[in-house]
Amino acid sequence: MAELVEMDDVTLKKLKNVMADFSKDRDWDQFHSPRNLLLAMVCEVGELSEIFQWKGEVPRGLPDWKEEEKQHLGEELSDVLLYLVRLADICGIDFDKAVLRKLELNGKKYPVELCKGSSRKHTEIICKEDCNENGGKEEDPTK
Repeated sequence: MAELVEMDDVTLKKLKNVMADFSKDRDWDQFHSPRNLLLAMVCEVGELSEIFQWKGEVPRGLPDWKEEEKQHLGEELSDVLLYLVRLADICGIDFDKAVLRKLELNGKKYPVELCKGSSRKHTEIICKEDCNENGGKEEDPTK
């Protein structure tokens, strides 16, 4: 694991390989079924959620957080990511391709000209074809 400390550019493929070796070295592959990995990841998401549980809204960059709190947050975020990468690997998903494909699909689902500045779900966004009178823009819900 010493080589990880020296790794400058971390990629999903490198994480996948490191996690596979980490698991193999410990003979944990026998426990890494998709279901088990998913449940473990959900537990880690719970631990991540716990960090924010009573803080209310927090500004970007977490300016009021102590360094130890940020380090703990980084550890829990890492746990979630590592389980997610391992789950994708065990399921035979090429995560690099899947992520890029999903970004492309989201770009089509949320085109800039219809979504900029809106938090509405894609099912609530008015399609360009259906709204000639307002030029493809979102309707103002207050009117």
